Amino acid sequence: MNLRAPAILIASRHHGETAAIARLLTEEFGVVAAYIAGGRGRQLRPVMIPGNRIEAELRSKSDSQLPFAKLELTESRGPWLTEPLPAAAIGWACALTATALPERNPYPSLFSALDALLSAVCQAPSARGWLPAMIAYETLLLRELGYGGERPETGDELAGLLAAFDRLEGPLARYLLADRRGDVMAARHLLRERLARMLT
Repeated sequence: MNLRAPAILIASRHHGETAAIARLLTEEFGVVAAYIAGGRGRQLRPVMIPGNRIEAELRSKSDSQLPFAKLELTESRGPWLTEPLPAAAIGWACALTATALPERNPYPSLFSALDALLSAVCQAPSARGWLPAMIAYETLLLRELGYGGERPETGDELAGLLAAFDRLEGPLARYLLADRRGDVMAARHLLRERLARMLT
């Protein structure tokens, strides 16, 4: 593997004392895991935030080897992680994507949809502006992975949007997260709790 591509960083975990393993969603190659030397260091810490849009350069000697990656930040979603509701939305969207998608299978429509969803979360004045995009993304993910994915009726009111969001939880847990839903669904439950506060 020897490629350079725009990507969305969807997960990052520590590896050794200073490195990190990142999962990147690319349009052409799907999800790619990569080793990031110095990923825990001061210079790369602002880059290694799930949700960030980056330019990734990946190199490996064989397809079976974990590629080494150099990352360049092109759009940071970090400033919105200080706000509880956008932070929960970004965390859930990235965790769902990182867990549900198989590696190295391209899903260009999901790449575009996730990028649009994350931009909406960061730019909309309230959750009413991005919750329809979240529902559409979850529906598209189910459809792309072969589990139907008929978009629930929402209406324009927040209560209708939340009801549609709730109806998607069962299919997501049953079909996409059946083996590892505990930790990942906790991110969705946190988002749902924060959305519920908007009704009170």
